[in-house]
Amino acid sequence: MKIAFLDDFHCAYAETDGVKRLKEIGEVTIFTEPLAGPEALRGYEAIVATRERTKLTADYIARLPDARIIAQTGNHAYHIDLAAAQERGLVIAKATGGFCGAAGELAFGLMMAIMRQIPATDQAMRRGEWPMPMTRVLRGKTLGIVGLGNIGKFVARIAQVFGMRVLAWGSRLTPETAAAENCEYRTLEALMAESDVVSIHATLSPQTTGMISRELLGLMKPTAYLVNTARGAIIDEAALVDVLRAGGIAGAALDVFESEPLAEDHPLRGLPNTVLTPHLGWPTDEMYDQFATAAADAIIDFVNGRDVPQFLPGH
Repeated sequence: MKIAFLDDFHCAYAETDGVKRLKEIGEVTIFTEPLAGPEALRGYEAIVATRERTKLTADYIARLPDARIIAQTGNHAYHIDLAAAQERGLVIAKATGGFCGAAGELAFGLMMAIMRQIPATDQAMRRGEWPMPMTRVLRGKTLGIVGLGNIGKFVARIAQVFGMRVLAWGSRLTPETAAAENCEYRTLEALMAESDVVSIHATLSPQTTGMISRELLGLMKPTAYLVNTARGAIIDEAALVDVLRAGGIAGAALDVFESEPLAEDHPLRGLPNTVLTPHLGWPTDEMYDQFATAAADAIIDFVNGRDVPQFLPGH
């Protein structure tokens, strides 16, 4: 069996236990650059897709005649035409990799970085200056979490240790579920208006694309901060630029953007009230290892005729 790992831009899969296990049952190729097209995957029966880096459209799937299983890493498959895969008889296996706190840890790092002005003062020190800005602490502030899933809950627990009051909103969140995490349920509008820091942890879907709109951004306090380690398209990016330029909020710390890589001339790069990182949230040694293990489990179970959890249409 020929097995392909796609989009390993960090060259991280090669030494994982999952890859070593798969080499025992087949020939493994790890692609570290984007493929020109699906023709490069001719002859591969098993494919491991790294998050949503390759969009698996109906046309793409139709041009994978040899593929029998795609192990999709991560928790979602919105970038896959699942109906086309099902019609073709192609198994889209769940290789979620389990929970990793990397994105939640980064969210807190970004909160502290922008509120304490760490990147700006670091750069000033390197220029020979001795800046003395007035900064802000987390303790006693109100954190609003948009999306109280696994990562959102993890962030809530960290915030509580820091002495923050935590508000939460989610499309299926109830006041009772929020209370179980020691959070206070709010409507999205109320959360945006009350919070000193808003941290985005929602899943990107057709329903959440552009959800943090110009109107919602306009509800935020002028002293508030916005942190996004989820997906860039959840926020109306053009509206955010306008709000930041106008001083409508104190600042934004962003790890994700509508289009990645972020264009060299993107206006966010020139704003002094931002902290920007290049989608550092999930790519860690630990997460790649968990993805490879989950993919190996799925492919080996499939080869041995065992049931494999799948992403199905409507997931």
